[in-house]
Amino acid sequence: MPDPVELEVFKNLYHSIAEEMGAALRRTSFSPNIKERRDYSCAVFDSAGQVIAMGDHMPVHLGSMPMSVAAAVEQCAFEPGDMVMLNDPFRGGTHLPDITLVMPVFVWSGSPRLPVSAARTSSPTSTPDFYVASRAHHADVGGTYPGSMGPCREIFQEGLRIPPVKIMRAGKTVADVLAILLNNVRTPEEREGDLGAQMAACQTGAQRLREICDRYGIARAKKAAASLLLYSEEIMRAFLRTIPPGRYQAEDFLDDDGVDNKPVRIAVTINVKASSATRKAARRSVAHEQTSPAQVSIDFTGSDPQVQGAINAVEAITYSACFYVFRCLLRDDVPATSGLMRPIRVIAPSGTVVNAKPPAAVAGGNVETSQRIVDVLLKALAQAIPDRIPAAAAGTMNNLTIGGIDLRLEDSSPGEPFAYYETIAGGMGARPTKDGVSGVHTHMTNSLNTPAEALEYAYPIRLRQYSLRPGSGGSGRHTGGDGIVREIEVLTDAQVTLLADRRSRGPYGLAGGADGAPGRTVITRRDGSVETIPGKTSVRLQSGERVRIESPGGGGWGRLDI
Repeated sequence: MPDPVELEVFKNLYHSIAEEMGAALRRTSFSPNIKERRDYSCAVFDSAGQVIAMGDHMPVHLGSMPMSVAAAVEQCAFEPGDMVMLNDPFRGGTHLPDITLVMPVFVWSGSPRLPVSAARTSSPTSTPDFYVASRAHHADVGGTYPGSMGPCREIFQEGLRIPPVKIMRAGKTVADVLAILLNNVRTPEEREGDLGAQMAACQTGAQRLREICDRYGIARAKKAAASLLLYSEEIMRAFLRTIPPGRYQAEDFLDDDGVDNKPVRIAVTINVKASSATRKAARRSVAHEQTSPAQVSIDFTGSDPQVQGAINAVEAITYSACFYVFRCLLRDDVPATSGLMRPIRVIAPSGTVVNAKPPAAVAGGNVETSQRIVDVLLKALAQAIPDRIPAAAAGTMNNLTIGGIDLRLEDSSPGEPFAYYETIAGGMGARPTKDGVSGVHTHMTNSLNTPAEALEYAYPIRLRQYSLRPGSGGSGRHTGGDGIVREIEVLTDAQVTLLADRRSRGPYGLAGGADGAPGRTVITRRDGSVETIPGKTSVRLQSGERVRIESPGGGGWGRLDI
């Protein structure tokens, strides 16, 4: 049995590395999307690619990052100073704007002062001792629409698709690979700056890991990492034994896919097995494999086949949503490692909207379908543990992208392309003991807003209104949080693209609480006319025209007459 004090020390050491990586990424990035909104994530992995620490960043990124590490390890032979880049959703990625960098950490090559007891005889081709990874949402990666988040019908329209490929070799940037990337995006300087920030984040993580091994010895550090995996697994198994055994089913719907005007079904069956004793877990070589005895299975059989529009989710997204939901049911101080999912088996049938295959468009799967997967999981769990589950939150990230040519320069230049991307908050669902929070990012997103000053400085855009949306939260014994009103005026001709949901049906209430108000998006033209636009669309706006997004409120919880 590991020393609990030492376990706590190493838990916080590894977590602090992931947090410092995130801080380095944020402070050195170029784009407001990363610097202001914090649309990034960082994590630390053991030599088998299993997560041992995550920063307090984006849930939709973190749960899926082990698949990116696994894809990088499978594709590339790592040597000291290498770094792999990828964004391919069908090879460990999520959607194309999320670019992941994976770096191996060879402690022997970076810590010549290791204690004698920890001396290594490794060769340059041996397995890395750890891995670190950083993922960031880039505001543009090419494709049909500025911002790379449009209502496309196949992944080839969504932007540049990058398989696991080395962006650094022996500590030097691979110029040819970088050139291909920068030649296929609308904002190359910003992209290069953000990639450099991700590289700096990985270098920071690697250096801190070497310092830990230098101080404690590599054997002790790796033993603590393995103990953290087992510890988190044991805690999850103990929690799962508190859920009444049974079969819990639920379904929920996305409004449409942006092509066909019909709802898209996501169905789940959660099977909780009776367990009389804790089972000793088998070790796993890859984070998402299920070789340990499972106490819970999450089966998405019955979900609709993959669709024409861009709301298809890949397997990594579905897995990430399951990881998030069950992690949320534990105490805050439980280490968020791969061990948490060892007692849980995820079944996502291939070719469905929760495990799409090429050439499906997937930009919205990461941001919209992930939210609905969380909603349907919580609805099923509400049948088993009703006193622990909130009503549905807004259920959409309200993805807004605006792109065009910035003509604000005073010289005679033709202007520079710009691409603005933001997700807009909504209402949190009411909880069994209190109201929901208004105007907050929930569930699979954990970002901030872009401050008005940063928005107007960086882009030819004016923020006309930014407020709560009164009365949009569902009523009940506890009221759902209100959504947000955000109205933006473009100061140049621009392409405005929206990828949002919960427009035709509001977030559900629980225990008799009312549903939250659905969202709404309107365009105000220069002649004063107003038109409501669908949740998944792209429109051309002239200078002086406005887009107004009213995000959904959260569902209410409990009947008012009780």
